[in-house]
Order: sequence, then C-alpha cells, then structure tokens
Amino acid sequence: MAGNEWINGYLEAILSTGGGASTTVEEQQRVAAAARESGDHFNPTKYFVEEVVSAVDESDLHRTWLKVVATRNTRERSSRLENMCWRIWHLARKKKQVEGEEVQRLAYRRWEREQGRRDATEDLSEELSEGEKGDGIGEIIQIETQQKKMQRHASSLEIWSDDKKEKKLYIILLSLHGLVRGENMELGRDSDTGGQIKYVVELARALAKLPGVYRVDLFTRQISSPEIDWSYGEPTEMLSASPDEDDDDNTGESSGAYIIRIPFGPRDKYLEKELLWPHIQEFVDGALAHILNMSKVLGEQVGGGQPVWPYVIHGHYADAGDSAALLSGALNVPMVLTGHSLGRNKLEQLLKQGRQSWEDINSTYKIMRRIEAEELSLDAAELVITSTRQEIDEQWGLYDGFDVKLEKVLRARDRRGVNCHGRYMPRMAVIPPGMDFSNVVIQEDGPEADGDLSQLTGGPDGSSPKALPAIWLEVMRFFTNPHKPMILALSRPDPKKNITTLLKAFGECRSLRKLANLTLIMGNRDDIEEMSSGSGSVLTTVLKLIDKYDLYGHVAYPKHHRQSDVPEIYRFAAKTKGVFVNPALVEPFGLTLIEAAAHGLPMVATKNGGPVDINRVLNNGLLVDPHDHQAIADALLKLLSEKNLWHECRKNGWKNIHLFSWPEHCRTYLTRVNACRMRHPQWQDNAPEDDVDVEESFNDSLKDVQDMSLRLSIDGEFVAGGGSNEDQVKRLLSRIRKQDSGSNNENSLLDNLPSKYPLLRRRRRLIVIALDSYDSNGFPDKKLIEVVQRIVKAVQLDPQTARVSGFALSTAMTMQETTEFLTSGNIQANEFDAIICSSGSEVYYPGVHTEDGKLSPDQDYAVHIDYRWGVEGLKSTIGKLMNASGGEEKHEKTSPIEEDLKSSNAHCISYKINDLSKARKVDDLRQKLRMRGLRCHPMYCRSSTRMHVIPLLASRAQALRYLFVRWRLNVANMYVILGETGDTDYEEMISGTHKTIIMKGVVSKGSEELLRGPGSYQRDDVVPNESPLVAYISETSEESIANALKQLSISGGN
Repeated sequence: MAGNEWINGYLEAILSTGGGASTTVEEQQRVAAAARESGDHFNPTKYFVEEVVSAVDESDLHRTWLKVVATRNTRERSSRLENMCWRIWHLARKKKQVEGEEVQRLAYRRWEREQGRRDATEDLSEELSEGEKGDGIGEIIQIETQQKKMQRHASSLEIWSDDKKEKKLYIILLSLHGLVRGENMELGRDSDTGGQIKYVVELARALAKLPGVYRVDLFTRQISSPEIDWSYGEPTEMLSASPDEDDDDNTGESSGAYIIRIPFGPRDKYLEKELLWPHIQEFVDGALAHILNMSKVLGEQVGGGQPVWPYVIHGHYADAGDSAALLSGALNVPMVLTGHSLGRNKLEQLLKQGRQSWEDINSTYKIMRRIEAEELSLDAAELVITSTRQEIDEQWGLYDGFDVKLEKVLRARDRRGVNCHGRYMPRMAVIPPGMDFSNVVIQEDGPEADGDLSQLTGGPDGSSPKALPAIWLEVMRFFTNPHKPMILALSRPDPKKNITTLLKAFGECRSLRKLANLTLIMGNRDDIEEMSSGSGSVLTTVLKLIDKYDLYGHVAYPKHHRQSDVPEIYRFAAKTKGVFVNPALVEPFGLTLIEAAAHGLPMVATKNGGPVDINRVLNNGLLVDPHDHQAIADALLKLLSEKNLWHECRKNGWKNIHLFSWPEHCRTYLTRVNACRMRHPQWQDNAPEDDVDVEESFNDSLKDVQDMSLRLSIDGEFVAGGGSNEDQVKRLLSRIRKQDSGSNNENSLLDNLPSKYPLLRRRRRLIVIALDSYDSNGFPDKKLIEVVQRIVKAVQLDPQTARVSGFALSTAMTMQETTEFLTSGNIQANEFDAIICSSGSEVYYPGVHTEDGKLSPDQDYAVHIDYRWGVEGLKSTIGKLMNASGGEEKHEKTSPIEEDLKSSNAHCISYKINDLSKARKVDDLRQKLRMRGLRCHPMYCRSSTRMHVIPLLASRAQALRYLFVRWRLNVANMYVILGETGDTDYEEMISGTHKTIIMKGVVSKGSEELLRGPGSYQRDDVVPNESPLVAYISETSEESIANALKQLSISGGN
C-alpha cells in the first residue's frame, strides 16, 4: 500500500520489544526478499497485521482491523492504522515489563526454596550420627534409582485384591464446582463442567463395584435455578447399587454409589468456581452433618452398632481439597488429593503470555486463594494422586509445601526410623485415570471391521446404505470424499490445545490433504460472537485458515455433538483407518488418547506431558513437538501411509489398554490408600454415644433445668431464675420426693448429681462467645465481662429457648487466665458447657464431674489435632525465621519474640511479641515453614501482643466442628458472637452454617493486619459479602442481642 511505509518503522520498534511477534527484523527482511524473488509484492501492512496483530492475540484489535479495512478515506485509514500500531506497541511494552517482573519473582522464589531446603537439611543433619551424615540430598537422590524405587514400592505395598470382600469401607469423594450428575452429563457446557466431572462420577461408580467397598458418596453443590436442569437440585442421586455378587445378609439399603448435593452459597444461582470460595466453610458444615448421619446409619447396618467412619476423604481440585482438609481435621480421617489442574502452573502460563498483570490475573481467577487452598491441601494430604510423573516434577514442584529433594530425604529417614523432627512431605503416587471400556467392542482387522465404508454407506451398484449414526452423517456432509482416512482431533477450542498449528500442518502438506480428511470436534457452539474471547478467537482463526488453504471439502467442524456421540466419532475414524491427534502445547494427561486407543485408533500426540507416559505403556503412536507443524504433518503422513505401522500401533493399543481400566485404577488406588496412616476418632470404642444409664440420664435432665441458662445480673451478682424455670425445678423435685423420701434438700440434690459427660450432648442450641477484646498489653478489656453478662441475660429473655440453650467461650487465653477473667465478674467457669482455650488448642468441659475435682482438657481432642504436629522443629525454626531480616541471620540483643512458657501447652507454642514491626505476616511465616517441611497453624492474637502456633488442623472454628462430631451438637444450631475484628483466625469464625452475630464497637483493635501481605488473597475470597446467617448489631443491650438471635433463628430455620 503506497503511503504506508511508516509502518515499517513502527514495526521495527514493536519487534525489538519482543511484543508477541515470533519474528525479528532480519526475518522480516528475509520474508520481503523471498516475496520479491517469487514475484509477489511485499505488503508491509499485510505483514504487520498477519504476523504482529495476530500474535498479540487480542480480539478487539482484530475487530479494529476490520474497521480499518472498511475505511475508504485514505487519511482516516492511515490514522487508524497508526493508532493500532501504538496500541500494539504499548501492549508489547507491557508484556515485556510483566515478563521482567516474572523473571525476578521466579528467581527470588528459587532462592527461597533453596534456602528452606538447606535450613531443613541442616537441622536434620544435626541429629544424625556420623554414619548417617552421609545421607545428604545428593547422595540420596543418586542411590534412589527408579528401578530400586519401583522394586521397594512393590514389595512394601499390599496389593488390594478380591479377598478384601469382608471389609465394609465408606469412601468420600468431593468435587464442588460445575454441574454434576450421573446421566446425560453436560460436558463442555462451561469451563467448570469438563473432564473432571466425568472422571469423578466414573470413579465413584467403579469404587462401589470393588470388593470391600460398601458405600461411596460423591459430594457436590446443590443448585435450584431456572437457568439449569432441575436434576441438579435433587439432594441425592443414586449412581449404582451394590454389586450383585454380594450376599443379601451383608448388603444394606444404603450401599452403592451416590451423588450427595449440599446447598452452599446462593441457593437459586449457578456460580462459577471462582465465586465459590467464600462459601467453602458452609459446604464443610453441611457435608459434615451428612457424613455423621450416614456413619451412624452404616454403623447400624454393617458396623455392629458402632459408627462407620469414612475410610478416606478424597478432594478433587483446589476447592474440594480445601474442604477435604477441613473435613479430615474435623473427623480425624485420612485425606487424599487430586489436583486435576493447578493454580501455580496456570499463574506461570498467564504471566508468560504477558497480556495480564498479576493483579488482573488474581482478580479474574482468584488465583491466590486457589493456590493457598492447594497449599493447605498439601499440608493435610496423606497422599496426592497424579496422572503423570511430569505433574509431580513440573507442577507440584512449584509449591511451597512440596519439594522433591526434601521429600526423598524425609522418606529415607522415615524408612530407617530416624526422627524427622516434625517435618512432613505428602506422598505422591502416579495413578493414570481409569476408563470404562464396557461399550467398546474390540474387533479383529478386516473389511467388515473397518476400512470399507462403502459397505455401510452404500456401494456403487446403488444398493441402499445401512442406518448410520446421526453424528456420522453430520461429519460426512463436510467431506467431498468421506471414505478417506480421518485425522480426528477432539478438544475444547482453547489456545493451549494448539488446534491452529494442526490445521496449518494439514493445510501446508499437499500429500496429507490428498490422503486424508481432518475432523475437528471443538465442543458445542451456537454463535461464535457469544463465546468467550479465547474460544471465539480460536474458532475465528480456524475458519480463516480453512479459507486461506482452501480446505473446503477436506475439513469437518460440526457445531454440536452429544456426549453419547463421542464413541461413535471414534468408531467412524477407526472405520476409515484413521489417526487420532492431540497437538496440545502441554497435555496434563490425555484421557482422549486412551479413549481413542480403546477404539483402535493409533495416535500422534504432543511430547509435553501425559502422552509420554501413555505412549510408554501403550506404544501405539508417535510423539511430536507441538510447535513444529512440519513434524506434526510428517508423523501423520507416516502413520497413515505405512499400513504395517498403523496395524502394529492399533494392536499395541488394544493389547495394553486394560492397564487403564477402572478396576485396575481402583485396585491401585485402594492399595495406595491402604498404605496411608489410618486415623479415626479415638472415642469410637471407649466412649460410645449411648453409653449412659437411665439414672444418669435422669440426673442430667435435672441439671438441664438448673444449668441450661446462667442467671447473672449486669453487675455480676446471682439472681433467681424466672418464675417458669423455678416452678419447673420445684415440680421435678416434688416428683423425686414422692419416689425417694430420703431426699429432702433441693439444693443438695442438684449439687451432688454426677455427670460423666458434658451437657453439650443434650443441648439444642449453643451460644458461642468469641469476642477478642483485649487492651494494648493483651489482657481482657474491662468492658468485656459486662458484654458477656448481657449476652447471657439476653438469652434468658426467652424462657422457651433458654431452657435448651448452652454457652461456650472461645478465646486465645489459657484456661487459668479465662477462669480468672470470669471470676472477676463473679462468673463460675462451670456455668459454661465448653471453654475453647489457647486459640483452639484445648477444649475444657467445666461442668463435667471428675474424681479429683480438677479441670482437665479433653484428651480425645488432643489426639484429634495431633496430626503432623512437629513441636521440636517448629520451635527451632520459628526462632531463626523471626530473628532473620531480608533472608540473612541477624543476631540482636533483643529478639522480636520470646517464648511464653506460661501460656504454652502441649499443642500450642505461645510467643510474646516484643517488636511488632519485625513480626512476619501469617502468610509469609506459613510459607517459610512449609518450605522447610513444617505444617502448622500460626496466628497472632490478643491485640497483636501474642503469637500462637498450633497444629495444622486445629483452630477455634475446627473446635466447634469437633463438638459437633463428638457430642452431636450440630454446627447449624450454634450462634457465634464476634466483634468487628479479632485475632487472625477471626475470618474462619464468620462463615459456615452456624449463625453469626457481629457486635460493633466491642473490639477496638484486632490482629488482622498481620494476617496477609500485599501479594495474598483478600478477605472477600474467604468471607461472603452478604449472608442471611450473619447479623450486625450496634448496641450491646440485652434486647438488641435477643432480637438478633431471634431474627437469625427465623432466617436460619432454627
């Protein structure tokens, strides 16, 4: 175009910044020279648009270009072109800036990880004998060959077999997002309803069929919305009944596989997975209620009257992993994790693209909340299941909580029985996904089997064709000659799937076009304009390339297909002696490759990711560089033209495909899970729920009347109860006198009634006071005792609810400090049913009768939270980290922290904060500890004057769930009273199925500023902005509190 020579100058500036174009200025000149030699006029504008605008991959730029082309005025057209140039140039500069920041960030993370690994190994080596000190990281890695590792694993694991039939396992699977149902799955409806949905449903069915598995529950979200089908609102859906071979005597009505839908978040709205994070706690409480009920039911059916606790809780994806960690802690059962796709890996890819800043990515994808959920899942998981080895090394290896080298050191020490000082790494296991081959009919090669479509479609003699599947007809209408071998690609229209490179390879290879047809199954679409920008851009490019290479009659791209059509599509390709191709830039696993192999299709696949492992097992195809379109074309041409090679790959695939079957997957799965450290609630045998005799039950009923409500005045003095309660006591006492004339003293009778168990198990409602109101020295605020008295008085205003209500206190103070605080207001500790102390590390029941008369913490709870508690390693490491500044050790006269032995206990390391300015944020401290293999729950409390480090799955919120599990007091019947701020575990106390009252003006200063740094997730990612279960009150009067309790009771249904 004459008059547009200025574009070359801009183009040179753009290319020099590396802004998305794959060519250099020298390459541009070479292309221009080649064009002149061929007789074509080199058009800089055309080159600019094709090579630069398309490389930036911005759909709005393409629309602008279309407007430019439509502009007839030369001056206006040049002006628009110049504006486009500047836009591209700024995008390129932004990309280069983002890439530079990413390089610095990755370098710093590498340094941090190396520092953490070095610190951990130094601490471990200090305790080794001279003979053991040779087991450094380098030597362990050197001797731990793959062959030895496989031999050792095979010898140490007990393979799950059919003789496990006598076991009656209860397995929990979690998959929260997307639309989950057993039949007519809407795969591809959106990005949340994809392969993971199919995988978990088929896994649940397959596990339920395995000997030894009694019931499998797949938990997901219940949605009742007009936007989606009514079936997603059904609370329960049966996936499969128990196996037929089971004896009728051992099979109950609850056996089999089920989808359990738990309502959480807005009931009438379908939410994308990025919007579900604030509602995770609500799901956990709902799932916990179902599990407890089902455990009791299964206990009656197959457990001999004892609850059948879940054998394992398996979380799929980050949101379910987060939930599984909390459920695992509440129930004290093992957790397994499958990531499916990982947040850190996605963040790396998005930053490399350079089109979005870190802030934009985090805002769009809630990526930091997702990454923290994955880190917590790694902390809690006994086992992490991956599809490929690549996923372990290149994806999980990016996480703070997993280090391949340190994991080998710890595993070697554990194998020799050497102390690891509380350091843990989750065990990784590669278990390829299973496949259902029940509908696949493996046929021998021959004209009837495939390769001769004329027999099906009708021969040249005019004979009528046989009835063909509808999807065959839909695909065949695109082709001039449908009898040619089919190259089949099946994937979403995602840039990562690299469909455009495949189309370019097909279009530029004349021999391939003459030999075969190409079928692209790219999801379902109605209108490209209504699709997301990424998918729409890919489809638009596909259509352009088809037109560019004039591939009409050679390429099929149907708009719609059903899930049930997919096997028929594979069968169609096999009938033509075709090939399946997966050219993705990186393929985490490649389930479609296994599906294709099962239907007799050889494969050409990317050499990046899972296909490497699949081809190693099946040996049924060729691997290629997905960036090299010529290599893709050569591999396809080789497989299609060399018939002996094609038949060999086909037979190899069929020969080894059983290794990817669901029964094989499930046996390997249960073999791995069986090797985990089994855990279950410790009171299962020594304190059954119903082990209460009639006399004790009657005595507790008497105490219910007297003790259910505390009678305190505002100034702390005891006052007589309301007339109705007093009358009830008198009536009960009069009945007792008639039965036992020797009991003539009302007060002595009530005082001497023994109770082995807390009254919590008889409460219908629990008021939990969790106000973190402290002065600048960390002591309880003087006005706090008055607020406590008003809360108690408010509950008493309604005699009907007061008689079934109990009280609990949740605090960061020790039990001794709590008792002194209550005594200052003339309140006895035994007037509370439960006291949760030291930030959730101890639980007391002041009203429980003990032989020595002394208060002691719940020992079952202590065992419950002991998981991965490494107190030795934590003490030494925290001291080093808190005294370090900028990554280097700094020895100062005054340490920013000092251990507070008086406030510490067996499951809480307490520190006093001497210099708040040098205190690390919670997320930063937890990251450093994870890198060193230490798992815990650090928090700041008492107006930032103390730091508590407690076990990983302990917290005040988790302590409430423990009360639910232990004493069957449903979390949904708890009312938690908080201030506007609090300790750094404050956010965990807000959301859930319990009701929350937030008192304004009661807590003046909390510790939340020490919770997160600037690069972390936000509070909105944890706590919902609005909830019918949360009420705010500005006044702390008894009437205001009572009204809030009543309103929450109505809105919450209790």
